[in-house]
Amino acid sequence: MERIYLDNASTSYPKAPGVVENMRLFMEEIGCNVGRGGYAGAYSAGEVVYDTRERLCRLFHAPKPQNVIFTSNITASLNFIIKGMLRPGDHVLVSSMEHNAMMRPLVQMEKLGVSFDRIPCNSQGMLLLDQVEGLIRPNTKAILMLHASNVCGTVMPIREVGAICHKHGIRFVVDAAQTAGVFPIDIVDMHIDVLTFTGHKSLLGPQGIGGFIIEDSLAAELDPLISGGTGSRSDSEEVPDFLPDRFEAGTMNLPGIFGLNASLQYLEKEGIGNILQHEQTLSKRFSEGLAAFDCARIAGTEDPMKRAPVVSVDFTGRDNAEIAFLLDSQYGIMTRCGLHCAPSAHKTLGTFPQGTVRFSIGPFNTPKEIDFAVDAIKAILSTY
Repeated sequence: MERIYLDNASTSYPKAPGVVENMRLFMEEIGCNVGRGGYAGAYSAGEVVYDTRERLCRLFHAPKPQNVIFTSNITASLNFIIKGMLRPGDHVLVSSMEHNAMMRPLVQMEKLGVSFDRIPCNSQGMLLLDQVEGLIRPNTKAILMLHASNVCGTVMPIREVGAICHKHGIRFVVDAAQTAGVFPIDIVDMHIDVLTFTGHKSLLGPQGIGGFIIEDSLAAELDPLISGGTGSRSDSEEVPDFLPDRFEAGTMNLPGIFGLNASLQYLEKEGIGNILQHEQTLSKRFSEGLAAFDCARIAGTEDPMKRAPVVSVDFTGRDNAEIAFLLDSQYGIMTRCGLHCAPSAHKTLGTFPQGTVRFSIGPFNTPKEIDFAVDAIKAILSTY
């Protein structure tokens, strides 16, 4: 049975051409650490790490490569920021569509005296922008928000929220898990103080590599979540005060960075605008195919131009989990069913507790695969 992968919002598959080869190159021909060796291999690896920082800067229009901090994933990045930035008595705002990567660290901090409010979104997952300023308090330190929902793909008005943050002198932290590598992001123009990213989704790199890009003054205020050896200032037991070393203690995931470097080269060659157009075209094709089924309710906005390439479906009157199982077992179509680690988003969308079947499209999907998925849904629904 041919397999059709429609779970790219979880992790992209296949990865970009060159990713596996670049990771193998490191493992087989270099293999050493960065900043821990005075020999050619270590210097060569260091050059790739720096080049990867530069490529991320170009992609996100960030000013300085040293402000690109590598972590294991976006969850780690958000924990770095939330737990390093907030203090008892601080207040922050989030959207009602957040993933648990944002909410669980915040709930932990709430127990230590940090408070938060949710900016409401409508039933399509769209932020109610006119309510943002009314929720800002004198002790509001930041707005923390995803760029696009992992549940339904709805894109948030990041530029407008960034302008509000700039106006009120509060920090703006953006979770770009679903948009980095497919939507244009300009850190400076959007007034983003911290952009968190993961390498394994639309950046088309491997799992286990991610990071954040941080503004200088916030970096100086942020307490490192993890400290230890950096290969620099080894005469001191104090944490280095310069970037990126201040937040990059321990051995780096160099195979992951080599893989990410290859995927960034691929994105530069293909152009993220072309990738986005392809994915939104397929998303539109799939949504139009679903329109023939009365029981297939698309969560969030039905306009593919206002969402990431995610189509989340609640098959009303049916068992979503059973439909996802049949798609896989009978037709080889891989999706994700459930609450997608985002209970607040599903409550906003009216799909809690049943969840949805999420179909998420990537750059290597084809119109033929989309049509096959629609036909498979039709066949499954006809048996009810």
